[in-house]
Amino acid sequence: RGLRSPLEVVGAAIADKGKAEMVDVKSEVAGRVWQIVAGEGETVAADDPIVILESMKMEIPVLSPVAGTVTRLAVGEEDMLDEEQLVAEVTPAG
Repeated sequence: RGLRSPLEVVGAAIADKGKAEMVDVKSEVAGRVWQIVAGEGETVAADDPIVILESMKMEIPVLSPVAGTVTRLAVGEEDMLDEEQLVAEVTPAG
């Protein structure tokens, strides 16, 4: 359908405004996923670890930048990650 009525446009804008944008959580270093701390559907606070990586014999937590719910976990235990690879998506609380 081509044209939308003004009411449809306003309704769509209101619906979009109510949706919280997901925040991507990415690894800062390359490494292996050693442990998943927070899975899909779990609530996290800002700076809570989502996964712990092992890199150069060190444990490096990947932290949530915001408080919210882990909407998607993009990795599994033992996965090898590159720097800046997507680890999870978090929907902000509120």
